[in-house]
Amino acid sequence: MPSFANPFVGNVNRKMTDQELANAIRLDIAGELEAIYLYDAHAAATDNELAKKVLADIRDEEKQHMGELLTLLMHLDPTEKELFDHGAGEVREMMEELEKIGKKKKK
Repeated sequence: MPSFANPFVGNVNRKMTDQELANAIRLDIAGELEAIYLYDAHAAATDNELAKKVLADIRDEEKQHMGELLTLLMHLDPTEKELFDHGAGEVREMMEELEKIGKKKKK
């Protein structure tokens, strides 16, 4: 499990703020990413077809959890959403540029 700060340290019988919850969700996301990596590694390490199928199914469920957690995180921290969207836009620009280069090479 990733070794991050415990979001519950110092919680003296109160509900978390949205910012504290966002930090906790980031930890949850790290755990999901680690689980995805581990299930992939386990599937790659066996020739047992049933095990591969089950592990792939569980891995894909973890990926769904990632989508849920990321959506919740962006709701809790709108600045994070702005940064995610900006980063996604940068990647789309790079993809478009590479596509243009690929089309020129084909000519």
